[in-house]
Amino acid sequence: MPQTSSGPVLQLLASGLQRWIRNQCDSVDELNLALQGSALELLRGRLKGVSLEARRVSFDQLPLMRAELQSGELKTVFKPGQPNQPVQLKDPFAIEGEVVLSGTDLNKALASDRWRWLADLLAEKLMGLTPLRSLAIDNDRMVLTAEVITGKDPVQRSFRLCADQGTIRVNHCDAEGEFFLPMDPSIRIKHARLQGGQLVIQGDATVQP
Repeated sequence: MPQTSSGPVLQLLASGLQRWIRNQCDSVDELNLALQGSALELLRGRLKGVSLEARRVSFDQLPLMRAELQSGELKTVFKPGQPNQPVQLKDPFAIEGEVVLSGTDLNKALASDRWRWLADLLAEKLMGLTPLRSLAIDNDRMVLTAEVITGKDPVQRSFRLCADQGTIRVNHCDAEGEFFLPMDPSIRIKHARLQGGQLVIQGDATVQP
């Protein structure tokens, strides 16, 4: 996605947004922005929106292969006397879009200190066992493997998932039962699917600047 902003004022905003987004993330390999609006609108304190495409992003220690997001209208304050941050976002704003995680990266994230609680919660709620040894995505199924304290072979179960009630619902493939993932109240999941070893999520959120 090419950066389509033009003119010095919009270029300042694009540069400032790039810095702000990178500061919100642990790391970003590739980031492209496209601004919708004009310099005159920006000087009046608003911008129609921003499109973003990022690849190989780590956000809150979750590694994303790809993220494609579109914001709603942004309210801005232009402060040309502050060279480090000449344009500031004024109010919370809405975003919607799609993010993609690989099964391999998701498994690594669940083994980290930050997300170990979620790994053990999945194992406990879905399998009645902890700790979780691994997660894998096999076509349209999520495969969880959990340890057995008695030293027997690990237990493995398969699950499917979908979006439901603003979050992700996980269902057993071969038994009754379901589990709703805990979700930040500012995030609403609209669609979720597993394919080709990846988790694809579509939804919207409210961002606090």
